[in-house]
Amino acid sequence: MGKLLSNFRNTFILSLILAGVMIFAFGRIAPGGFDAGFWQAVFRWVHVVAGILWIGLLYYFNFVQIRVMPNIPAELKPAVGKHIAPEALFWFRWAALVTVLAGLVVMILRGHAYAMEVLSFGLAGGLVQGDQQYSLMGIGVWLAIVMFLNVWGVIWPNQKRALGIVPADDETKAKAARLAMLASRTNLLLSLPMLTAMAMYQTLFG
Repeated sequence: MGKLLSNFRNTFILSLILAGVMIFAFGRIAPGGFDAGFWQAVFRWVHVVAGILWIGLLYYFNFVQIRVMPNIPAELKPAVGKHIAPEALFWFRWAALVTVLAGLVVMILRGHAYAMEVLSFGLAGGLVQGDQQYSLMGIGVWLAIVMFLNVWGVIWPNQKRALGIVPADDETKAKAARLAMLASRTNLLLSLPMLTAMAMYQTLFG
């Protein structure tokens, strides 16, 4: 067991296999079997797993790396910039993409009417009593989309310059690092309202 757990890839693959067995078991006992409701649950699972990785790394960057980097001795900083940060950013940006795509699939599987209500903040077909829940969920969905666009459109391009993944002079690197930091802080700011919308809606309205 120690040898298995010492290998990240094998540990994660085994975890995926065990999760797959449980997902299949849920399909076997679900009221509708492997119907649209089952696949909605599967994509919600993907949405949650990817979201944990995405937001977890966002919090790692903001709670740990950005705050601690100024205190790291200059001779040690290249190890973070050349090895840890690029790897973290790889999982960060792709987890953001999977999170958003899986969330959109869940929304579509819940029906066209539901998707339109959420994306329009409950205004599709006119605002009536009971549509307020869609307004709040819509805020969460659009915040997540803005955060995703921020990852791919601002954070990653500037981090590539700041980390030297693409050529840039020192002044450009410094500006890019600050812009990436501010964009990451923006996502930190938006993350709790976004998560509130997701968690509260799912708990209160299903």
